[in-house]
Amino acid sequence: MSRRRGASTVVAVAVAAPLAAGVAYAAHSGPNAPDTPAAAVAIGTAKVTQGTLSERVQVGGVLGYAGSYTIDHHGAPGILTAGPDSGDTIGRGGVLYRVADTPVRLLLGSVPAYRDFRYGMSDGPDVRQLERNLVALGFDPYHRITVDRHFSAATATAIRRWEASWGRPAYQRTGRLTQGQVLFLPTPLRVTQLQIRVGGTVGPGTTVLSGTSTDRAVTAQLDTAQRSSVHTGDQVEVGLPDADPIPGRVTAVGEVATAPSADGGNGPQQPANPDTATVPLTIAVRLPRGSGLDQAPVTVDIVTGTRRNVLLVPIAALLARPGGGYQVRLAGGVAVQVEPGNFDESTGQVEIVRGLTAGQTVEVPAS
Repeated sequence: MSRRRGASTVVAVAVAAPLAAGVAYAAHSGPNAPDTPAAAVAIGTAKVTQGTLSERVQVGGVLGYAGSYTIDHHGAPGILTAGPDSGDTIGRGGVLYRVADTPVRLLLGSVPAYRDFRYGMSDGPDVRQLERNLVALGFDPYHRITVDRHFSAATATAIRRWEASWGRPAYQRTGRLTQGQVLFLPTPLRVTQLQIRVGGTVGPGTTVLSGTSTDRAVTAQLDTAQRSSVHTGDQVEVGLPDADPIPGRVTAVGEVATAPSADGGNGPQQPANPDTATVPLTIAVRLPRGSGLDQAPVTVDIVTGTRRNVLLVPIAALLARPGGGYQVRLAGGVAVQVEPGNFDESTGQVEIVRGLTAGQTVEVPAS
């Protein structure tokens, strides 16, 4: 049997408890109820209203940090003399690590540092990237740099000012940066692990540390059947452990689906079930001040559509109908067969397609 996917998964969860309660109070109020004493079920009422129902997809996810990066050494070989601790944050201009006490500094940009920076070098996008960083760091106070692809005398002067901030005496300020002296990443780095112990030997291409961005994000796996209803930019609500929900925004919807292979026991591995295929989903969030949650399980509610001017009743009003389907009990005790439409678990409401009119009153278990 193929599994039902999409919003129906949420519907099943939403209906189960209310129906159980409904069956209980229906049994006690039926015409053929036995005279044996039974626990009384308090009954309340609710109006049939006309309004808007949101259609939602709910998925589980994990709260962490966006992106992952590995930092390779591209300078001269030597002994690692200093490195960051796990959890440290390194921003623009900060020292990532030191080899033979020579620091490697972080600058922000998407183009890797692949050559020396010096006066007379050929133009390129890496130069524009360097100049943008020098300006952001405040080393062009007189606004002499034109941020472009060309390494100018003003660029060299800004580098000398940067060198002065390191404590270099004037005679050691070169106005140049050799390959391996700076490293570009798209974002400030949050260190997750130092890959080489301090005192170990590093050479060109050695992975020194790994990390993530400093941006908080939720990662989740979205059912492929739901992929067409979720888009980059969609606003979501993220449920946190022991905290109020917070807003989020979908920043990436994966295009490559994966599915776990079926467990073949001791036999050959079975083919993956396409009904279990998912794509990765990334959601940007901003946590309340002081929240240190990391790798915490969360739930994500994504509004995928709205239905306006529909009849709505509490989900708890639905009762299982003998022979299948659903019914509600009107105030006064008359049972009416109804056809439910979409469900919204977050508000506890269900759309009624047929069987009721606005303004009628239905019975619900009293809260």
